[in-house]
Amino acid sequence: MPDREDVCVLIPTLNEAETIGEVIDGFREQGFSNVLVVDGNSDDGTRDVATEHGARVIEQSGVGKGQAVREGLEHIEAEYVLMLDGDGTYKPSDAETMLEPLDDGYEHVIGNRFAGMNDGSMPRLNHFGNRVINRAFSIIHRSDFKDILSGYRAFTRKSAERSYLTSDGFGVETELAVECVKHSVPTAVVPIQYEERPDDSETNLHPLWDGGDIIMTLYQLAKTNNPLFYFGSMGMLSGLIGVILGVYVAVEWVTRHISHEVIAVVAGISIIFGLQLLMFGVLSDLIVTLHREQMRRIDERR
Repeated sequence: MPDREDVCVLIPTLNEAETIGEVIDGFREQGFSNVLVVDGNSDDGTRDVATEHGARVIEQSGVGKGQAVREGLEHIEAEYVLMLDGDGTYKPSDAETMLEPLDDGYEHVIGNRFAGMNDGSMPRLNHFGNRVINRAFSIIHRSDFKDILSGYRAFTRKSAERSYLTSDGFGVETELAVECVKHSVPTAVVPIQYEERPDDSETNLHPLWDGGDIIMTLYQLAKTNNPLFYFGSMGMLSGLIGVILGVYVAVEWVTRHISHEVIAVVAGISIIFGLQLLMFGVLSDLIVTLHREQMRRIDERR
């Protein structure tokens, strides 16, 4: 695995005073002295606890986990980054497992929580939502990373610099996964332990609100990574609406001799628009494929 001196442990936090000290101590016991905490203006003394336990602390200038990650990366000069949440659900002892693939040519490593999830560590609603999102990711982006919402990541700083991250919230993990697919970043998935959040620590994740934000992020990112799915799905929806309206007009004319000229026009426009979107998706997918092939050839010549 990479030398510990070349690794920065990045921990975005928000009101994690109950757990952050133990998390930092765990990494320092593992030999990691470079621990960076990006705190989102906590009001429970998280920054003081993190400082007392030897971490370098910066106060987040914006709001949200995604923005905290982006800001943290700007303050990191180490060659490798080990990122995790500060809520005590991830084990510092898994650091070696996370970092080992980076020595084998991988540039991004995802910790798979489902491989070692303790009982009660994830509510049923969250578990179901994670499964749905992972399945959607594998269909939309044609890669199976097992657990794209895992907050335990290890990656090279250079690979992070190539990523275009814009999400301010919990969609940052989704963006990282999509960027790995888009730029063909060698990505490994390793098993980790995922523990139950301590009773005194409250989650900052809202399953419905943040889950919806993650799904929208996942779909929007398909525009540049899988345009055939993005534009094709909208085209099929538009075409389906047009067909339904057309069938309604036909049934009304045959059974009741009532014509709906306006609805018929809308149905026709909807079908034509759907076909145009589908054709645009096919052309866009061809352009993206050619672009990736050109980038692959350029990388091979370097």
